[in-house]
Amino acid sequence: MPAKFQITSLAEKILPARLAEQLHPFLLRAESLFSGDDEQAQAKRSSLIAFAIRIAGAALALLSQVVLARLMGSFEFGIYVLVWTVTLILGDLACFGFHTTIIRYVPQYLQKNQSDDARGILRTGPVFALISASAITLIAIAVLKILSAEFEPYYWPAFLIGVLCIPAIALGNISDGTARSQGWILSALSPGYVLRPLMMLLIFVVLLLTGWEARATTALIAAFAGTSLTVIGQQVFLRNRISKVLSKGASQYHLREWIKVSLPIFLIEGFFFLLINIDVLMVGRMMEPDSVALYFAVTKVLALAHFVYFAVKSSVAQRYSQLLHSGDKQAFQDFARNSARWTFWPSLLLGLLLLAGGWPLLALFGHEFTQGYPLLFILIFGVIARASVGPCESLLSMSGNQNICALLYALALIVNVSLNLTLIPLLGLSGAAIATVCAMATEAAALSYAVRKYLGITMFVFAPSAKTSG
Repeated sequence: MPAKFQITSLAEKILPARLAEQLHPFLLRAESLFSGDDEQAQAKRSSLIAFAIRIAGAALALLSQVVLARLMGSFEFGIYVLVWTVTLILGDLACFGFHTTIIRYVPQYLQKNQSDDARGILRTGPVFALISASAITLIAIAVLKILSAEFEPYYWPAFLIGVLCIPAIALGNISDGTARSQGWILSALSPGYVLRPLMMLLIFVVLLLTGWEARATTALIAAFAGTSLTVIGQQVFLRNRISKVLSKGASQYHLREWIKVSLPIFLIEGFFFLLINIDVLMVGRMMEPDSVALYFAVTKVLALAHFVYFAVKSSVAQRYSQLLHSGDKQAFQDFARNSARWTFWPSLLLGLLLLAGGWPLLALFGHEFTQGYPLLFILIFGVIARASVGPCESLLSMSGNQNICALLYALALIVNVSLNLTLIPLLGLSGAAIATVCAMATEAAALSYAVRKYLGITMFVFAPSAKTSG
């Protein structure tokens, strides 16, 4: 391994002999991480790439939200936040789980040399997403028209623009799933988490410079344009790259099988997206846009700690599928347990750092946003609870236990909604935070129990490392 030799040799040359000797074990670990070919090393590299992208994306998103909040004010910013959150949920759900089905099946097909099947599902994905997302967009517009009297008039034009983004978001998710099925984490995550928010912010600034008002509708027009341009570019790039992996040829289509698998995944992801956003939606339904803006700013600051979980989840789903179909049961179990450790400790560290720096970060949005600082000390317990069991839902989905996973998410969602309805009128934003933490703890405990029961794997960071039963 040339990289390994170069690193150790460099350390021996530039460091004192005693220090180089003391650092030798750490250098060996670094070398195994960056040059190792085993599943553990590859997954760790993917996790690091995903984590770096999510951190960069979080920083960019935070900058973007700060600029929007400063330019629009808390009221208009609150309108934008609520509408864009709903739009993202609908866009993510518009694939009906097909993007995750791609991640599950493509590695399996390639492992078994079923190239025709792989071509079939990859060609079906974009078409399926555009058709389903367009239908959801039309339904959403109809529902908005029917229920227009149920919400304040300033929401109507914002929601109308927002729902037009749904097809582009859905197609972006298909591209994400396609790239992740090949282990191309950089190609999967950078468009959605770096390029899209950057494009949205730049277009928004250009619109302001050309005379547009700093309103929620202007920000949503920028979101529509930025999302569309990003997705088009990602589609072109992936088509060229996929052609180098899968040559042109016939396609086999198993649409009924794929949809049968996708629907439970759709329920899982639907409940999950609602679970992580329901607090913002409930605050928006029961409180004024200013409160939505304040609560959203707090969640944006805390999102940096959440991104460790999402980074590991993004990188290990494909590995779960590969190891499961490789027949090496012990390697599968060891890999799954390690993924919980990779999730927990960085999440804990980042969470503590965010508690320390939360006040100045919130102040970036505006002085009034610092009122949300105490909420960080509540919400951090939810981050820790979820991180302690790792990406259990990916493990269940990739192993064919997506139905039970969907039921458990439904349970956590019911807990969340019930507690929000009870606690928000009593405690305001603190009630929403407490409801969210309780729901996330319920989710973590239930998923960990299910993985132990159905797969015999203990997904908990502090569990003994004893060999699990089959």
